[in-house]
Amino acid sequence: MRLTRCHVDLPLRPGIEVALPERAASHLARVLRLREGDPCVLFNGDGHDYAARLRVANKREVRVEILSATAVDNESPLRIVLLQGIARGEKMDLVLQKATELGVAAIVPVSGERTEVRLDAERAEKRLAHWRSVVESACEQCGRACIPEVAAPAALEAAARALHGGGLRLLLDPQGEHRLQGLAAPEDGTAWIAIGPEGGWSPRDRDILRAAGFSGLRLGPRVLRTETAGLAAIAALQSRFGDL
Repeated sequence: MRLTRCHVDLPLRPGIEVALPERAASHLARVLRLREGDPCVLFNGDGHDYAARLRVANKREVRVEILSATAVDNESPLRIVLLQGIARGEKMDLVLQKATELGVAAIVPVSGERTEVRLDAERAEKRLAHWRSVVESACEQCGRACIPEVAAPAALEAAARALHGGGLRLLLDPQGEHRLQGLAAPEDGTAWIAIGPEGGWSPRDRDILRAAGFSGLRLGPRVLRTETAGLAAIAALQSRFGDL
């Protein structure tokens, strides 16, 4: 029987008993209706799954005993960082969820000249918390025990200036100079892929990315929507250099 996996933002180790945060407690006790003595699996992003058993499950609290720890080794050898032009609501959630399932290592939400979603400081903070929750839930489902980092939303120019390290830097472009088959494996195992928002990258956005070392990648003759493009690029790169 497949046990329920649940993310908790807590330090975990075998032999301790912990009270679960509200989200995890509600999911296990009120949604799944687990009771005292039932098993579950917890993870906190440190690369391990923790076998646990419910000790207390009532309206006031849910407490579990941590029984054992198991290292989870299912991260891709290719570290993909997705620079994703911020998309509206469910489209952005879809990208985050599926990119996590496909093994992306980090996501940097960026605003370009044609980005339709504009976030003030308060909305950006709330949206970031929501995006991170989407990624955590995707990890629960797909079995990852390392949680992809979701950076705070930033302007494309600022995000490009903050990039560090080498690796492949690719800008998805139907007229791009590279095809997947012609790319060499990155020496440091890192690939950056930049995907525009619903309106695409503007000429200025493309200049910013190319100044930051990005070059064009063609994934076929068709123009892909933002919620399709990043996922197709991640899957293609994982197939070429990763673990698909």
